[in-house]
Amino acid sequence: MAGEDEQFRTSQGGEPHHDRTRDILTAHPEVRGLIGRNPWSGALIAFVLALQFGLAATMASAPWWALLAVAWLIGAFANHATYVLIHEATHNLIFRKRWANHLAAILADLPNAVPAAISFRSYHLKHHSFQGVYELDADVPSVWEAKVVGTGPAGKALWLLLFPLFQVTRPARLREIAFITRWTLLNWGMVLAVDLSVWYFLGPKALLYLIASIFFSVGLHPLGARWIQEHYLTDDPQETYSYYGPLNLLALNVGFHNEHHDFPSIPWNRLPDLKRMAPEFYDPLIAHNSWSKLLWRFIFDPKLSLFSRMIRTDRAGVPLDAQD
Repeated sequence: MAGEDEQFRTSQGGEPHHDRTRDILTAHPEVRGLIGRNPWSGALIAFVLALQFGLAATMASAPWWALLAVAWLIGAFANHATYVLIHEATHNLIFRKRWANHLAAILADLPNAVPAAISFRSYHLKHHSFQGVYELDADVPSVWEAKVVGTGPAGKALWLLLFPLFQVTRPARLREIAFITRWTLLNWGMVLAVDLSVWYFLGPKALLYLIASIFFSVGLHPLGARWIQEHYLTDDPQETYSYYGPLNLLALNVGFHNEHHDFPSIPWNRLPDLKRMAPEFYDPLIAHNSWSKLLWRFIFDPKLSLFSRMIRTDRAGVPLDAQD
């Protein structure tokens, strides 16, 4: 595996989803009927915001142990749902107008304490277009990051615990992607204004609850295994994996990752339908059924590391050295 020699696996071909999308549409043209938007995701954003800010107000006077327990048991799932809804808005799967999806993403970002929605949009769309291209795919760990974390359980557990901090270091590597736009500034302003309001009106414990929810939702928590599930080479050489376990109910089907990459224009609520319509394409693929087991395996298996990723040397078939 890649973790054994401290280098990524390299593919000379293009990303694996384009051809399967074409083949599925040829075999099942009815799949086109799943493409569209789900405006009810906007109502979900409102529900999760009410839940998180309500819990933050409750935690303002709670003991520390209760605050962390609620963040682990409830806040992590609520916060993770906001990231999935930001992801939906990123692909314009909530409203027809792009600006409306931008606003939906920013609203979903309000309880997340650290503004990320618009920046995520910029980098995530490149991930779809240039999966595995080191200079353009922010989902791929940096080389220094992989070397520092290593293959031992302590380093990998610490990486998961501090995952949001490691993520914010990657944009410096991706110099071709604009980091600051007008929408980014609006995103920062609104989220930071909410942070200050929570601190002022509810107190520091309320803000700490929101911050703890962030770290649990994407880090050392069963939900954190989602980042391992999606593209880490747990069964080399398959490059993308889905998760079909019960937590998809709370995670808004984000585990259907092969399906999403094949058809990023299908909203979260219809991804299981895609799998049912084209079982001959998805059933043979290796998939995960437990995020908890995957988390345990990643931490304690020395053959798995941050180097367990596939990178490629072309951009959609055009060699990197041929680019400007």
